[in-house]
Amino acid sequence: MQLDENIAAKIANAKGVILDMDGTIALGDKESGGHKALPGALDLLSAFRRRNIPFRAFTNGTASSPATYAGILRAAGFELDDGEFMTPSSSTARWLSEQGIGKVRVLGTEDGSVPLIEAGIEVVGPRDEAEGVEAVYTAWFRTFSYPDLEAACHSVWDGAQLVSASHVPFFATEGGRGIGTSFAINTMITALTDVEAKVLGKPSQVAFDAALASMGLAPEDAPAVVVFGDDPLLEAEMARNAGAVSVAMTTGLTDAESFAALPEAKRPHLILDSLEPLIPFLK
Repeated sequence: MQLDENIAAKIANAKGVILDMDGTIALGDKESGGHKALPGALDLLSAFRRRNIPFRAFTNGTASSPATYAGILRAAGFELDDGEFMTPSSSTARWLSEQGIGKVRVLGTEDGSVPLIEAGIEVVGPRDEAEGVEAVYTAWFRTFSYPDLEAACHSVWDGAQLVSASHVPFFATEGGRGIGTSFAINTMITALTDVEAKVLGKPSQVAFDAALASMGLAPEDAPAVVVFGDDPLLEAEMARNAGAVSVAMTTGLTDAESFAALPEAKRPHLILDSLEPLIPFLK
């Protein structure tokens, strides 16, 4: 898709920006074990900083805390603070607090649970014996095992809500598609309990609202917010559902033809194969 100057102008005058990480501004690098910035990504974030446009890097990954992810991007050359990075655990912590839920069984990593702990929520381990669990939260959890499944199901059978960081099967890696663990875990728990997980990461309105609040913006600012991402099921859907501007990147999971073939109501406003053409509009 050719660069639409009207959309580029909206980006240059945005009230806030939400950017996916993997496949949008960076990709994992097997040689270094870290990440590499995609072309134009460093200049784009620097331009937002110069123009005083707040932004949040928002991955749907929950293997680590926002601070850990922010450190990974800084090592790749990005200039951003810990508070400018979000994960589904960030939006989940906000939602749980709003619901008055204070005790949660987390099927995920200790570092990934940091936003919940910082919000004052009591975190129960995946298979720990516990009474009064109010929610089961599924996240990135590659060491998931049968005892974890049993504990989660018993909590749900006892009345705990089932909430999840994500329910999409794949994410972008340097080598192609990676499998999302929460999708597999959710599928098993739902099959056994008949309870479907409420998604609190992207593409939920909960995640979008949490990002806006983090930037000091209100829901009515949504039309002036720009969302960048490589997944039509995540960033593009979240942006269109919220009434924000959607910019799709073909540097991750999805090609331009697939984005363009989406129904008009779900189609991104702009499809790019590189962030570089946007830089001149942000000078």
